[in-house]
Order: sequence, then structure tokens, then C-alpha cells
Amino acid sequence: MDRLQAMRVFVRVAECGGFAEAGRQLAMSPPAVTRAVAALEERIGTRLLARTTRTVKLTEAGGRYLEDCRRILSEIEEADAAASGSYATPSGTLTVTAPVQFGRLYVLPVITEYLARHPAMAARALFLDRVINMIDEGADVGVRIGHLADSGLTAIRVGSVRRVLCAAPDYLDRHGTPETMRGLPDHALIGTMGSGFTGGRRKGPMGAPPRPRLVCNTIDSVLAAALAGHGIAHLLSYQVAPAVAEGRLKLILDDPDADPMPVHVVNPDGRRAPAKVRAFIDLAVARLRADPRVNPTRS
Repeated sequence: MDRLQAMRVFVRVAECGGFAEAGRQLAMSPPAVTRAVAALEERIGTRLLARTTRTVKLTEAGGRYLEDCRRILSEIEEADAAASGSYATPSGTLTVTAPVQFGRLYVLPVITEYLARHPAMAARALFLDRVINMIDEGADVGVRIGHLADSGLTAIRVGSVRRVLCAAPDYLDRHGTPETMRGLPDHALIGTMGSGFTGGRRKGPMGAPPRPRLVCNTIDSVLAAALAGHGIAHLLSYQVAPAVAEGRLKLILDDPDADPMPVHVVNPDGRRAPAKVRAFIDLAVARLRADPRVNPTRS
């Protein structure tokens, strides 16, 4: 078996977590799969997989080698596609990750437009309110909100968002509109777990952070409570933009601690990204930069 095929077998075993399933997917017998990986390990001179009777796990060296194998095999596929003339025609499956609500409001329309442009493509939307390891989760492209850690991702800034305070007009009619941040503790406040009204430098009149009367674990719940007139919500500008545009919520005050948070389109492959990824990034960057809710400089 040649070295490239052995690398393909190793990648499939690592992704499947076992020799038998990898063999089924590759139409190879489990012993043939085992021999291919063993030959690769012998050639390299180190163990790539730690085997037990029940599990197969990557060693530290195996994890690094897996990333290199994926990159090398992807570059070979790109070279083959370029030589055959299909380089400019994206095909396959694209996995895109983004925060849940941002994904639903702003990324999903980009995905559907992308699929309409490229009939040979399929897509998987992975919308999660947590930062994932894109390589481990198999994500090709991501949208990240906030300052980026030094993760090695290639990033293109497309705009910024900020934390805002808002309430339903009905609530403000009944309880009045606070004129300064120091007036917030006199109102019913609605926040999310992990942020709410306690995340910045802002303090109440006695030096204590204003405490939300209602804390929810989802953005949709905070929005629903605010829209129903139950208090003042503390959310990100993009999360309330549709309701503000429709007049169902009203922005109040200017939060002095609400520094803008950048929005980036990121990918782990950089210039080595395949055609399907580059085509999506080009479209996503154009659409998000043109949206004033994401890029306030366009408003």
C-alpha cells in the first residue's frame, strides 16, 4: 500500500474511532486496515494510535500527524481538481459554525444563498453558543463574536456589535425611562446567565452591581420577557435589531462600558482552504459587511 493511501486509512480510523468501522467505510478488511496503520507507524517511527480491546485513541504524536495528513490530502485533492478543470466548481459538504441567534439571523441566509449558487454543494449549520475547536468538530468556516484568542485561525473582520439596554415601549410607559445608568437598580432588569448586568465596570448608587430580577439561560427567553414588558434587557445589538426595527423594543441610554466587540469570519486552513470554503468566505464577508446591523459603518 502506498504512503498516501496509508495516510487516508489512518485518517479514517482516527475519525471513526476504530478499525472495523473504518474498514467498512473503505471497503477493506479490519486486518488490512490494521496492517496499513502499523506500516505507517513503522515508517514514521512512532505510535500514532493507542489501542485497547475496546477503544482506539490518538496519541499526542498521532493528533499532530492527523492534522498534517488532513492538510496534505486536502492539498492533493485541490491539485487534482485544478488539473481536471473543476477547481472553480465547489462540491462536497461545507460545515459552518456560528452563535445560535447570529447564525439564524445572519449566517443562515448566506448559507442558503451559497447553496443556490452551487448546486453540487451541501451544508451543515452548527450553531452553538460556545467556542468550539473547529478542527475537532470538523467545521470549515466559523463566525466569532468578540476578541479572538491566539488560536492560529485565519480571520477576516466584517463588523462589530455592542451590548445594549432595551425595553418594550409599554414597560417604559408604565415605569418611566431611566435617565442615567445609576437609575437602573430602580427597574426590573432581565439578563442572561454569565453576563446579565454584572459583567462590566458599571456600579449602582451604593457601589454594588445592579442585580437582574430575572436571569434566563437563553437569549430567546430574555427577548421574550422584554417584549412582554417585564423589564429592561441587556443584550447584544444584533440580538435585538429586528425587534428594535419593528418598534417592539426601544434602545435606552448609552452604556459607557459597552465597548464594541468585533465580528470575524474565521477558518483554520487560511490560503490552503479548498475552493468550497473560499467561495463561502467571499460571499459571507460581502453579505455581512453590507449589513448595517453587523457593520454599523454601513448604516
